[in-house]
Formats: sequence, C-alpha cells, structure tokens
Amino acid sequence: MHDPNRVYVFDTTLRDGEQVPGCQLTTTEKIEIARELESLGIDIIEAGFPASSPGDFQSVVEIAKAVKSPTVCALTRAHQKDIDAAVEALQYARNPRIHTGIGASDMHIKTKFNSTREEILERAVAAVKYAKKSVEDIEFYAEDAGRADIKYLAKMIEAVIAAGATVVNIPDTNGYCLPDQYGEKIKFLKENVRNIDKAIISVHCHNDLGLATANSIAGLQNGARQVEGTINGIGERAGNTSLEEVVMVLKTHAVLGLHTNINTKQFYEISRLVSSQMRMPVQPNKAIVGSNAFAHSSGIHQDGYLKNRENYEIIRPEDVGFPNASIVLTARSGRHALKFHLERLGYTLSKDELAIAYNKFLHLADNKLDINDNDLQSLMTGDLVKQ
Repeated sequence: MHDPNRVYVFDTTLRDGEQVPGCQLTTTEKIEIARELESLGIDIIEAGFPASSPGDFQSVVEIAKAVKSPTVCALTRAHQKDIDAAVEALQYARNPRIHTGIGASDMHIKTKFNSTREEILERAVAAVKYAKKSVEDIEFYAEDAGRADIKYLAKMIEAVIAAGATVVNIPDTNGYCLPDQYGEKIKFLKENVRNIDKAIISVHCHNDLGLATANSIAGLQNGARQVEGTINGIGERAGNTSLEEVVMVLKTHAVLGLHTNINTKQFYEISRLVSSQMRMPVQPNKAIVGSNAFAHSSGIHQDGYLKNRENYEIIRPEDVGFPNASIVLTARSGRHALKFHLERLGYTLSKDELAIAYNKFLHLADNKLDINDNDLQSLMTGDLVKQ
C-alpha cells in the first residue's frame, strides 16, 4: 500500500530538459547524470523518447542498464510504433514504465490533431491498452490539460485508468494556469473520477509565467502524489518545474505533511553537474542552487544573520549541500560583517581600531566590486595599494 503522504519524484532532465536548443547530451553524459539522479533518490527517471532518434533509443537502453533502483521511463506518442520502440528500449530496465499520451485541450484536438473529442478518447484508450500488453507500469499524459475542458479531461482520465494506466499526468504544458486554477483541476479529478484511487495523479508544470513550482505545490496540496520536473528547472521555452524547489518547499513547510525520499544534501552537486554537462549556467539568484542563494551582502542583513542565522535563512546551506553561506563584502556591508571576516583571518580589533579599519574598507569597497581575503590582509598590514 502506498504511503498516502509520500510524493514520488519524477525527473525529466534527460528528456524534457534535454530539449533545450544546444543542450544535447551524449549517451555517456546522460549515464553520468542518471547515476547521480539515482544517488539523489529520484523515484522515476524519464530517460528519453526512443522513437525520436537512434541516439535517444540507445540512451534509454544504456540508462536502463546503468541504474538499479529508480523506475526507468520512456516517452511515446499514442502510436503503436512509438510504443514498440519504447518496449524494446526498456528491455533491460528492472522497473520499466511507458509514458504515453495525447492532447486533451480542444485547441490541441482541433488544430494539432484535426480530430474530435470522441476519436482522441479512443486513441488514448487504445494506446494504454497496447502498452499494457508489454509493460505493467503505464503513465498517461493528457497534454495541455491546463487548458482542457475539465469534464472532458475527467472522462479521459477515467477511461485510461480503466484501460490500465497506473499514473495519470495532468500537464500544464504551456505554463498557463494560476495556482488556484491548477489546484482546483486536480481536486476536481480527485473528487469526480470514479476509479481515481487506482492511479497516482502526477503534476507536470511549465514555467512560462514563472508559476511552475507554485502550480506543482498547489497540485500536491490537492491530492497529486507525483511531481515531474528537472534539475535547475531546465526545459523547453522557460523551463520545467525545478525539482530542488518543490522538494525544499515540502521540507521547509512540514505542515503540509508531505515528504519525498530525496537526499537534499546532493542538490548543489547535481545542479553543478547538469549545468556544466548541458553548458547552461544557473542564474546567480536561482532559488536553492544559485551562487547567491545563501550570500548576504547588505549590512542590515549581514548583522541580522551574524546574530542569528534564522533571521535571513529559512534553509540551511548544508541541507542542500551548499559549500557555505557567504557574507559577501561590498560597499553595502556593515562593521559586523567586516569584524566577522577579520576575526576569521586572525585579527582581533578594539572598537576604535574597527572604526578606522571600516573607513579604509569603505574606500576600498567603493572602488573594487568584490573584496577578497588578500585585500583584507593588505588593509590590515597597511600596505594597501590604491585601486
């Protein structure tokens, strides 16, 4: 029996994340990331879209061989040929999953498939039944569910669960929903789909309006128990839900009563690995893993932090494997921060000495953007060179 408060973490860095232009990975690079994802405690790794290219097919084969505990998932469209390719690519997986699906919004049904609601429903059911013949664990995605008619979406979800889907993915494909709308959508399915207890509801949000993490949390608060996303929030257009953000929201807000099996201390390291392999820098102010996420530079913040970390820190850097919180010295820094750094370097100053050193420091900081230990040593030994 599933733990009702356990959230399964589904990583699609190697599939949706890799669709970023210029960020294609070799199979070897993918295996390295997959092994790190396993060590992080990811439950499901979406390894690729086997029917899309021979390279992707091969990557799924090799990732399935390389990892032991996570479920290895392959994406398909609702086509038999796609499903056949996925089944073959997953032959070495200890825990295989096929992720198949089709558009659920009227916009996709009419303008993308040039079809009708009835025909799309038949295709959805047929794809799940076909995949179920070869693999037990079937996830169904209702593409563009964020803009789909809710009653039609409920009908589709009920039909695919009856056909054998074990997980139903309700993607906000275009990052369109507001958190309350998305939460309501999940709640409606939870309350109106007769057989919903036979499947896990999954949330897969995009970040076009910067709401992916908020929407994912709203979905989990309303009964979803799987979250899909990527490391660093990479992905098509504005990216996918950032997994490190969702996991740390759940950890920080224990009142939600939800937990994951993620070893959060590995976030910083895997963030750096994904960033370098994909040649995609992480913005410095990115939540959880950005280089400035634990940097305090204004005097008021530094003073408060040095008196009690919790004044300006809701997550401890060590909880996400961050090297250390840094008190960055800039022209905005105060005496407390300067004293902290000088003591770290072995200088103990009286109040008057600190006042003199602080004045010298401000002159230096106005001319030099970042002050390092060498600058402080020069400041204290008196051989301070004018910048």
